[in-house]
Amino acid sequence: MAKRRLGPFEVESVGLGCMSLSWAYGTPPSDADGERLLHRALDLGYDFLDTAALYGEGHNERLIGRALHARRGEFTLASKCGIRVGDEGARVLDGSRAGVTAVLDESLTRLGLDHIDLYYLHRLDPKTPIEESVGALADAVQAGKIGSIGLSEVSAATLRRAAAVAPIAALQTEYSLWTRNPELGALAACRELGTTFVAFSPVGRGFLADGVPDPTALPDRDIRRTMPRFREPNLGHNRVLLDVLRGIAAELGHTPAQICLAWLLTRDSTIVTIPGTASIAHLEENWAARDLVLDAVAIARLDGLINQSTVAGHRYSAAMNASIDTEDFAPAMTDA
Repeated sequence: MAKRRLGPFEVESVGLGCMSLSWAYGTPPSDADGERLLHRALDLGYDFLDTAALYGEGHNERLIGRALHARRGEFTLASKCGIRVGDEGARVLDGSRAGVTAVLDESLTRLGLDHIDLYYLHRLDPKTPIEESVGALADAVQAGKIGSIGLSEVSAATLRRAAAVAPIAALQTEYSLWTRNPELGALAACRELGTTFVAFSPVGRGFLADGVPDPTALPDRDIRRTMPRFREPNLGHNRVLLDVLRGIAAELGHTPAQICLAWLLTRDSTIVTIPGTASIAHLEENWAARDLVLDAVAIARLDGLINQSTVAGHRYSAAMNASIDTEDFAPAMTDA
């Protein structure tokens, strides 16, 4: 499959989300295992890695910087600012000029770099106009600290306001068979503005990859424990959809994760995906989906099976959703 444009860069359609090497899903691997996975990713041909200052409170950036310093020329690197951890461990949204500048400098130090290819505002800070946040990032481009600007989890309207200040290379939002929110406006705005859409959680935070057999057994700090789709009564409903998805994948001779990625890559020829994993086997599985082509019948079956009307539960808890700026569908069932 041909590479896809990402601002001034060209990257493979399947990149690597690095978050789970430090935080959020399951128990993070050891640093040694994380380094092995990162090197295996580059050996396979992955050329777009995504991290953030938030992930592991800086651990993820330090891991990448240490592990891949000697191979820096082999990949495009993205990181993020805009969320920091407060004194009592709570997340704090900070898109102020001072906040953006300080976190960027901290990112550069942790990565051991003087330049990051793509730097996102991780979340919209309701206390700070998007124009101020993007203005700070535009200054960082001029200073040579970053190559391009990205936004994460913002609406089409916010993207357009931001693009009036400076070019926005990428918009990153959750997109998969079971999260169709970008179809409410973000994808169209990206096409209008020449912004690349980067899909995170393209296999439903592991659920559509058949990787979450028992959410109640997840570690206490796993963020999926608070997500309504992973809790009853929504979970039982969604497991029925997963059972059918397994059957379709088996008929097609691929894994559920691969057909989910293939569906997304054929949805729009400009989309870049960043499935995350702490498993080398899954890393290789995701990579093999790049050239998988689904026919119209398979696509129609997948569309009809898993979509905004058939999935039960919101993608975030009410508290988490309050910090999200994206367009939204009403959930099909309760937000347990």
